[in-house]
Amino acid sequence: MTTPDTTQPDSTAQRTTENSAVGPFPRVGIDAVALKPAKVDLARATELAASTLVVDYEGREAFPDADTLRALAETAEVRVTTPVRADGLDPLGDDSLSESIPEGVGRVLVAGNGAYLTEEEGQRAVAPRLGEATDRYPDAWVGTEGVERVALATGAPQFDLLSRSTERDARALRAAGFDGDLAVYAPTVLSDDEDAILDAVGGYVSRRAPVRRALPDEYETDSAATGRAREVLLAASKDFEIVGDVKTVRGRVEGLHGAGVDTVVGYPARGLDELLG
Repeated sequence: MTTPDTTQPDSTAQRTTENSAVGPFPRVGIDAVALKPAKVDLARATELAASTLVVDYEGREAFPDADTLRALAETAEVRVTTPVRADGLDPLGDDSLSESIPEGVGRVLVAGNGAYLTEEEGQRAVAPRLGEATDRYPDAWVGTEGVERVALATGAPQFDLLSRSTERDARALRAAGFDGDLAVYAPTVLSDDEDAILDAVGGYVSRRAPVRRALPDEYETDSAATGRAREVLLAASKDFEIVGDVKTVRGRVEGLHGAGVDTVVGYPARGLDELLG
């Protein structure tokens, strides 16, 4: 498999950049749009000019029904994030919810965010569940924070959260001979306004482990942040998110593609209006 070459005349990144009708994310080279069903009306996503949609998992009560997923799949390739430790999505236990996902809708297999798991679910072993799930769904993406080695061992397409080492890690994987697909997820803000960035992604970046260690004991995470906390959060936003004006964002995305990342999944942290407006 060859990695994307943004200099080729027929490359997806160049075609979408040159075609202003396709929407803000494709114009800056972002390949897929992530959607949080508890925060947006998924029906509006059918209006997005996006070839790939990734529906995040925010708990069973927010899990989209089959009709909603079918409607999305009529307009784009759709993948649903499925935490393998969660009841209803557990390939070694209750997988009733997984069975409701329509044929043709892909999966992103993850361990699962503790915020959406019960204490019992959070204690379940990840490795055997990822192994079983990748056997069932060989086209699934596999990964996210904390399970990178296990995900890589499955041999499946890799799904990682953007970090300061992503480009270096992608180059190392390619140099070592990994020829599978690489997808990277990143909250995205198409603005260079510091307050707008902090209001949109300050909370997210503050939860990343290296950032937590660098923050002072007391701090705000939004535009009210001051002093050391503000400095840390703004610096970290450039490592763990894709933020900035169009030129800056396009440059970051091109850097990821050039390092060997196949699919950049952008989460519109300021909502769908930024993409539909």
